[in-house]
Amino acid sequence: MLYFTRAKTLGILFLCLLGAVLCLPNLGPRPAFVPSFVPWNQVHLGLDLKGGSYLLLQIDTGAIQKQDINSLVDQTRQLLVNAKLGYTGLHGDATAEQVVFHALPGQEQAAMQALRALITYAPNAASPSVTLSLAPDGTITIAVPEATQAQRNAQAITQAITIIERRIDGSGVLNASIARQGEDEIVVQLPGISDPERVKTLIGTTAHMTFQMVDSNAPPGQLAPLGDETLPMSDNPQQSLTVFSTVAVDGADLENAQASTDPQSGQWVVNFSLNARGAREFADVTTANVGKLFAIVLDGKIIEAPVIREPITGGQGQISGNFTAQSATDLALLLRAGALPAPLSIVEEQSVGPELGADAIRAGAAALSLGFVLVLAFMGTFYGLFGWFANIALVVNLLLMLAILSIMGATLTLPGMAGILLTLGMAVDANVLINERVREETRLGKKPLAALEAGYKRAYATIIDSNVTTLLAHVTLFIFGSPPVRGFAVTICVGIITTIFTATVLVRLITSRWYIARRPAQLPV
Repeated sequence: MLYFTRAKTLGILFLCLLGAVLCLPNLGPRPAFVPSFVPWNQVHLGLDLKGGSYLLLQIDTGAIQKQDINSLVDQTRQLLVNAKLGYTGLHGDATAEQVVFHALPGQEQAAMQALRALITYAPNAASPSVTLSLAPDGTITIAVPEATQAQRNAQAITQAITIIERRIDGSGVLNASIARQGEDEIVVQLPGISDPERVKTLIGTTAHMTFQMVDSNAPPGQLAPLGDETLPMSDNPQQSLTVFSTVAVDGADLENAQASTDPQSGQWVVNFSLNARGAREFADVTTANVGKLFAIVLDGKIIEAPVIREPITGGQGQISGNFTAQSATDLALLLRAGALPAPLSIVEEQSVGPELGADAIRAGAAALSLGFVLVLAFMGTFYGLFGWFANIALVVNLLLMLAILSIMGATLTLPGMAGILLTLGMAVDANVLINERVREETRLGKKPLAALEAGYKRAYATIIDSNVTTLLAHVTLFIFGSPPVRGFAVTICVGIITTIFTATVLVRLITSRWYIARRPAQLPV
């Protein structure tokens, strides 16, 4: 148990030195002499230590269902028209997740055959996209299975998280934490933000942009004709324009958007470019409608409605308005990140000021330092030289924990600091077991080398058992716990791994080297 080859000794020392080196990034920003390819990972501070905002968002699954049903109605209408089949009463019910219509007498089976094109299977899906049923009175029902809608909602949540990440990354917020919670909620933690209202606006804006033609023939001040819709102007909600409901070009075809200033007017504008399909559609629409108003609509509000003076064939355009530098930059960011699949609402919001976070850091650091000193004093007092061997391992244990958390890019919170302190207390348990076992073997009259060998060997199984059971308990906490509990669990799990190494390997190496150098006739126990 006390024999170490040269290679094994060098490997252990190298691992300890590597842990110390990996802790260096936490001392400050990357120095100029450190090359850019060298990793410089740090442990980040959470909301309760650095200050910031916590947002609990809920996605509107009802809006997703409404979008899907409306799309299903359009697909059904198009399939029936292409098959030259008549129908009556075509409508969708988002609550019941179905589309219903009446086929003309004698055309029921033909309609069912034409609508089979709607039935598709997503990868790894257990149910089809829709199911078809025909009633005796000729009523055809197209229903969306519950499993399919649940999968669609899950995809929308994943898509929303991706878009929120793009928006937050583009806004300059560092170390944001975004995670799904439950079936329709998203947790967003934004440490150290200076303008929480701006970030909330960026997150909550759906940012669905469309290009629609203005219906110049619609009578002003009256209800919009069939096939039209009346939308307010974004800069003046009292004013509105009537546009065709049909989307000429969808913002989903947007490829890039950048804020800049117009060379002629000096005002802030947003320049955008479309992909190949969008550029082709944009060229077709502007070529066919020269001299007409072309509305740019964002989330149901018209940003502007310029006149098409000439065909735009390059797939590039410009959005102008009463933009400031910040609003133009934010709009460009929203367009680049893409539209949310459904509106998000803020269910819960918490803010922590930086002063409160600084107080928490001071209190946590004081508790950690005091606990660390007390553990060192206890081990040195009760176990003498072997206790100080354990103290050396405890310092290395702390460095290795910090190194692993740095590699992971972990976020340290108050529960995490409590986990570090608890780990330091638990770490010496293994050395207490070993030292007590060595004492017992010495009292039995065994020689120093035999007592050390027996002490480490007999305590080893107990140390492994206790740490593994603790590790399993905290893995369970991580799986089922809330974010603060997960931070605590991660810290404890990392600490258990480093504790097993330092207590059973490093201390044993130190003891072995001491014994070889001194060859004591009696152990200082």
